[in-house]
Amino acid sequence: MKSETNENGAQPVIDNELDIRGLCCTLWRGKFWILGIALLFAAIALGSSYLMKQEWSSTAITDRPTVNNLSSYFSQAQFLRNLDMRNAPIGSNDQPSISEDAYNEFVMQLGAYDTRRDFWLSSPYYQQRKEGDVRADAVLLDEMINDIQFTARDALKVPNDSVKLTAETSADANKFLREYVNFASKRAAQHLYEELQGAWAARTQSMKAQVKRQEAVAQSIFQRQMNNTQQALKIAQQQNISKSRTDTPAEQLPNSDLFLLGVPMLQARTELLQASGPSYDLDYDQNRAMLSTLNVGPTLTAHFQTYRYLRTPEEPVKRDSPRRAFLMIMWGVVGGLIGAGVALTRRRSHPTA
Repeated sequence: MKSETNENGAQPVIDNELDIRGLCCTLWRGKFWILGIALLFAAIALGSSYLMKQEWSSTAITDRPTVNNLSSYFSQAQFLRNLDMRNAPIGSNDQPSISEDAYNEFVMQLGAYDTRRDFWLSSPYYQQRKEGDVRADAVLLDEMINDIQFTARDALKVPNDSVKLTAETSADANKFLREYVNFASKRAAQHLYEELQGAWAARTQSMKAQVKRQEAVAQSIFQRQMNNTQQALKIAQQQNISKSRTDTPAEQLPNSDLFLLGVPMLQARTELLQASGPSYDLDYDQNRAMLSTLNVGPTLTAHFQTYRYLRTPEEPVKRDSPRRAFLMIMWGVVGGLIGAGVALTRRRSHPTA
């Protein structure tokens, strides 16, 4: 603002003064320009929103499965764990639960890049949208893979795992998310089944080796007892010992004094050993029973569920993009500002007297 004093010393003349009243009057006279351009921009935004790609997202929240969800897998895995607990030392069985193991595998598959890629590659939806161009199809596949977002649980911020899928319609978002969760669960179940088969085969081989070792030990003891009894019988026959010459029980006699039992008792002992064969302890019988069960192999149902829903996917009721109301308001405001500029420009180009 610049002030000047006239020659007669009158009140100073003020230049560049902001005329609020004149500005408001100018804007009011150009209200049709402001409203017209604002409505034009809002209409353009509304029309362009129908040409934009629509995005609808559906969300699912999952947690560890129950015993019923795991079906026969739980009993088979528990059988192997019980078998390991018999052979493991006390205090070395600190391991996660079967449900947690299964869910960890599911979460790994749910967030894996390969799972998302294989899901879309096997989906007819992707096959129908392919253009035949390798590069364009690769870009499309990469966009569809990024449309599936997995959020891992965090003890401080996110209490549960969640997955979100974005599609062009609400029905597709709900449908594909359900299919993707089931697809990841089947992959996890297949990996768990293969792992169970490998562990089952390893336990079977280990149990067979243990049973053979016990049989070899029992056979060696039997042969030694039989040889000692036969040698003692020969000595008793040579010395013509027809009856026992010791009051010590046979089990407490050393092998060198067995001939003192006499020929009749030694012959009976020999026949008893030949008839009964090697003797085995309780562990051998238990191992044989375990081996019989292991030889049958794991028997699982066709599919078992490695998760449970805390939030089941549903059709979204609100569109993520484009937001028509927001676009109309934003571009309407821009149009109003442009209309105000046009009104002010017209005022300068047509000054009043």
